[in-house]
Amino acid sequence: QVQLVESGGGLVQAGGSLRLSCAASGSIFSINTMGWYRQAPGKQRELVATITSGGSTNAADSVKGRFTISRDNAKNTVYLQMNSLKPEDTAVYYCNADVRRYAVTGYLAYWGQGTQVTVSS
Repeated sequence: QVQLVESGGGLVQAGGSLRLSCAASGSIFSINTMGWYRQAPGKQRELVATITSGGSTNAADSVKGRFTISRDNAKNTVYLQMNSLKPEDTAVYYCNADVRRYAVTGYLAYWGQGTQVTVSS
């Protein structure tokens, strides 16, 4: 089994910062892409940012210049540094990882349980 555990969400005023962390654990052989997605009430889940095992990143236009994704491959952990937060960033943030397990071929997508980020105006 593989578990993704997020931390770092909370309530912050507009213009503030938060740092999310997501640690993957379990029967992990390797992890390819890791990323963050978010879902606001009444809206579909959307991509925030992704990072490959080699460090290549991709981010939604709405967060470019404000959010930075990074990872520590030795710790199987991905981070999301969120600066200059806006009320429209309010959502549940989910961690995602493409994981290859021991004795299993191919990669499967795993999700964390989500962490709430609320930005007050």
